[in-house]
Amino acid sequence: MAQTAGAHAISHNRPAKENAAASFGVKYPTFIVVALVLMFVALVYVGLHIRMTRMEYDIAAALSARELLQEEQKKLKLEMAMLKSPQRIEDIARKKLQMSYPTAEQVIVIKPSGK
Repeated sequence: MAQTAGAHAISHNRPAKENAAASFGVKYPTFIVVALVLMFVALVYVGLHIRMTRMEYDIAAALSARELLQEEQKKLKLEMAMLKSPQRIEDIARKKLQMSYPTAEQVIVIKPSGK
């Protein structure tokens, strides 16, 4: 009777293990699919975050270049204003070109025609 009770107890344990394995087998592919979906979502998130960070660096570099160009533009405008000042032009005309204002005899007045 001990053999039948032991054999009977083993037979009861075996279906429980098979049921556990069968239920784990059904859940295992679902777990793999969920894990793959989560990994895909994580990869997409990380990829987008890297792209966004790269774009932020590009924007910062473009803004820095813009500021440098604006500084250069201000300097060039100031230089242009200095170069076209009437006092500077007159000094160049007198000193380098040896020009002077005309005398009264050198001025010729043209009268408008009487039409």
